[in-house]
Amino acid sequence: MKTTDIFSPLPATKKECNARGWKELDIILITGDAYVDHPSFGVALIGRLLESKGYRVAILAQPRYDTNDAFKIFGRPRLFFGITGGNLDSIVANYTGSGKVREKDSYSPDGNPWFGNKREKTSRRRPDRASMLYTNLARSAYKDVPIILGGVEASLRRFTHYDYKQKKLRGSLLSDAKADLIVYGMGEKAIIQIAERLDKGHDLTNIAGTCERLSEKLFQEREDREEPENILLPSWQEISQDKALFLRAEKEVDSQARSYADKQLIQKQQSSWIIQHPQPPKITTKEMDSLYELPFTRCEHPAFPNVPAARMIQHSLTTVRGCSGNCSFCAITRHQGPAITSRSRESLLREAKQVSSMKNFKGTISDLGGPTANLYGVTCRIGSCKKHDCLYPKVCKNLQIDEKAFLSLLRNISALPAVKNVFISSGLRLELLSKTPALFKEIIRSHTPGVMKIAPEHTEPEVLELMHKESHAQLRKFLDLGRKLSRELKKDIHFSPYIISSHPGCRESHTANMAKTLQKLGLELRQFQDFTPTPGTLATAMYVTGLHRDTEKPIFVARGQSERMKQRRILERLLHPQKTSLPIEDSRKQKRTNASGRYKK
Repeated sequence: MKTTDIFSPLPATKKECNARGWKELDIILITGDAYVDHPSFGVALIGRLLESKGYRVAILAQPRYDTNDAFKIFGRPRLFFGITGGNLDSIVANYTGSGKVREKDSYSPDGNPWFGNKREKTSRRRPDRASMLYTNLARSAYKDVPIILGGVEASLRRFTHYDYKQKKLRGSLLSDAKADLIVYGMGEKAIIQIAERLDKGHDLTNIAGTCERLSEKLFQEREDREEPENILLPSWQEISQDKALFLRAEKEVDSQARSYADKQLIQKQQSSWIIQHPQPPKITTKEMDSLYELPFTRCEHPAFPNVPAARMIQHSLTTVRGCSGNCSFCAITRHQGPAITSRSRESLLREAKQVSSMKNFKGTISDLGGPTANLYGVTCRIGSCKKHDCLYPKVCKNLQIDEKAFLSLLRNISALPAVKNVFISSGLRLELLSKTPALFKEIIRSHTPGVMKIAPEHTEPEVLELMHKESHAQLRKFLDLGRKLSRELKKDIHFSPYIISSHPGCRESHTANMAKTLQKLGLELRQFQDFTPTPGTLATAMYVTGLHRDTEKPIFVARGQSERMKQRRILERLLHPQKTSLPIEDSRKQKRTNASGRYKK
């Protein structure tokens, strides 16, 4: 069998293009991340897919942005520029929830977020609002080349959204950047259709999974000519005047995303209209297998060495896509979709064999997972529904959990000759594990390195309701079963909880009660994160409006740093009275003393 080490990365330099004999590129993909040729990196996934369709593609990674010189390196692309901020929203990558500059970037060489050591205006590798700045520079380099925005940053900023660094509502990124289209969601189906249309000289209207920007004149002409079924969201101006409308708009976007509705969403910006076309059908198992088995090298490009995120996921496998949890603070459902697609066991075994044949493989598959690892193999008894809300307030009776499928996958991959360990590092839903005791026992026995990280997020019912999370009783049930199974296996397994402080609706009293509850449960809190109002979540809409996501009645919101610090200090005092324990984010002291450089994203 060939090892993945011999595969060639997509060109990331002009020299590499020349070596292939390419005098002209079809598509140039621009990203705020270092180029890592691994399917966990969106730009690599899209690039490999386009390459498989016969297009000549190059990656312009972390370009300098003080001039447009870097955007001319490869020359004018024949079809389009595809631009993404990277695997993270650029503001999330660059700043903590309190707006402090991050000193580490896991998606840059050596974790260094700076081109050099001087913090000049243009010295950061990933600029703020990277998609918008890259668009402006690409447009100035070649005015007539179509520009397509995609990735997390564009996807979650496609309508009026909140920017926590600027502490204000902004209009659609498509309108601000003056790009031609936004591809929202994972984007594979839309990007192929875009390439095919441009290749044939056709326009880019009415493509599923995209957002268009129209002038007032063009919008009215389209309305007069067509009568599509659509939903009109509150406009940017209306939301600016009445912030309660922001929550209503976000709830409508969320509802449409979960229902796979066959309707257009329309929102008026300051001087243009944004039209979101319906999302395409979810990716099939066969399509997902083909996508993740493209010839990735699974390594950093030589021009971008020692990327921390690459080292973490190099020997991991993506098993599942989508999440039907719909947690208020999480944007996965809006970006990846609520419907679950699982890869076939055969495809994953083929990929595991390739990974285990890599020269630097030391015997450990670091993760078998996705947004929620133990959603692997689940299906819906009735086919589907408009809510796609399968886990709240309890597991839906129509959710069919295939415990045997995940067990079989774990055992088959563990049995490969070169594989010594198979770990699950992705998130696990506690209520699902409680319903699959055989799988739970197997994970404790062989797939957890001593500490199982769990994410109850909170313990208090009022806050859990706003988070759209399972009840606290589920945590107790999970711990009882987990400790029972550990005793049966004679293994000393510890459960490490991850929680969010200062979530909208969380008061100091809730935080104090949570700390005491975790103590009583024998759980040591090792890390926590202050709530960050990132774009594209209902929790952010609650943060901005101060309203309950369902009733739209006023709720308490810890907004300023002083209010957030009060809750943080309660956790520090009650959970670690003998030592200073600061959250992974937001602590200047930790930034000076933490040698590991680990930051929660």
